[in-house]
Amino acid sequence: MKNIIRKIFELNELTREVVKKYPKKRFLFNMVRELKSKHFKGIVGPRGSGKTVLLEQLSAHFKDSVYISMDTLEPDSNLFDIVKNLNLNYKIKNFFIDEIHFNRDYKKSLKNIFDFLDVNLFFSSSVSISILDSSYDLSRRIKFYYLYPFSLREYLFFKKDVLLEPLSLKDIVQNDNAEYLRYEYLFDNYLKGGNYPISLEETDITELLENILKKIIFKDIASSSNLGFGELHTMENLLKFIGKSRAEDMSYTNIAKNIGISKYKAIKYLQLLEKSFVLNIIFPKGTNVLKEPKILMRVPYRLLYNDFENAIGYIKEDFFADMMKYADIEFYYLKTKRGKKTPDFLIKYKDEEFIIEIGGKSKGKKQFKGIEAKNKYVFAYPHSPEKKQKPLFLIGFIGQKN
Repeated sequence: MKNIIRKIFELNELTREVVKKYPKKRFLFNMVRELKSKHFKGIVGPRGSGKTVLLEQLSAHFKDSVYISMDTLEPDSNLFDIVKNLNLNYKIKNFFIDEIHFNRDYKKSLKNIFDFLDVNLFFSSSVSISILDSSYDLSRRIKFYYLYPFSLREYLFFKKDVLLEPLSLKDIVQNDNAEYLRYEYLFDNYLKGGNYPISLEETDITELLENILKKIIFKDIASSSNLGFGELHTMENLLKFIGKSRAEDMSYTNIAKNIGISKYKAIKYLQLLEKSFVLNIIFPKGTNVLKEPKILMRVPYRLLYNDFENAIGYIKEDFFADMMKYADIEFYYLKTKRGKKTPDFLIKYKDEEFIIEIGGKSKGKKQFKGIEAKNKYVFAYPHSPEKKQKPLFLIGFIGQKN
C-alpha cells in the first residue's frame, strides 16, 4: 500500500503543475464544483471530450484533495482501501478519480466508500455502458453529469475567447441574433472536428479520432461487454457501412441485412455504440410506421468514412441531434408512409412542439405541406433569409433545459 500511496501523491503533484496550462474551464465546471452534496458525482462522456482536464482542474481547485488516475494503478487495486488510507492517515477529504472503470471492482468500492467513509468523491468514465447499468444500487449514491464535446457556444469561447449568452429556441426563430451571425464562418471548422478540445492544439484530428474510435471499440466496449474479437471487428464494419451510406437508409433491419448479422445483434451493437457516444439512435414520431429508429453519427465521426462535401447533408442532421442531446431536449424524427415527403424532426421544447426541416438554401416551406402545426421552421446551412430559413448553426447556442 505504501508504494501505491507514494505513486498517487507523485502523480497528484505532477497533475497540479500540468493543469496550470489550462486556465479556461468547461461550462460544466461551475455546475459540479459544489462539494456539499449527499451524492458522489460521476462525470461521463466520450473519449477526448476533456474529462481528465476537468477532473484535474476540480482537484486543483480544492484543498485536502487528491487526483487519482485509475489507469496508472493495477486493475485489481482495492479502491476502498486506498481511499480509506488516504482519508485516515493523510486527512484527504476530497477525491477525484479518473477513468474509474479501469478498476475491476469499482462498483462495489463506490458503494462501500459512500456507506462507510465521510468523504467527497468525484469520478469520471468514458464508458457509460457499465456505469449507468450497474447491478449495484448506485443511483441513490451518485449524481451523473455528462461532459460532451464542445457545443458551438463553448467552441467559440475556447477558440476566440468570446462568451455569448445561451439562446432559447424561441430566441433563434424570433430574433435577428446579429451578434451571433458574425461567427457562422466558424461552423465548417466546428463540424470537421472543432467540437473536440484536442482540435485547439491540432489542425487535423483525423488520426487522433481514428485512435479514439479504436480504443472505444477494442478497449471500452470490449471491457464492458462479452463481445469477442471477431464481433468487435464486425462492429467496425457496421460503423463503416453507416458512415458511407445515406442517413435515411439506416435502421436496425437494413443494417443487419447489409452487415450479415441478426437484427438482435445489430440492435446490441448499435446500443453499445450509442452508450459509448459514437452514434445517436433517434426514435420516430408518427402514425402507421414501423417503430424502428433512425441511426445518426456523432459529429465528426462520419468524416472518417466520407468527404466533408459529400457528407455535409447528413452531418447537418448529426449536428442537430448532438445539440438536442447536449441541451437535454426531447426530440424525434418524423416518418410517414413510403413516398410521402415529411420534415425531419419534431422537438418538444418548453411545453411546445416544433417541426424542423434540416437542409440547405434550396429547402422551403413545401416540406411542410399537409403538416398542421403552429411552429414549422427550416434550419439551413448556408441559410437564405429571403426564404425565411433559420441559421442551423445557431442551434449550437441553445442552453440546457431548465
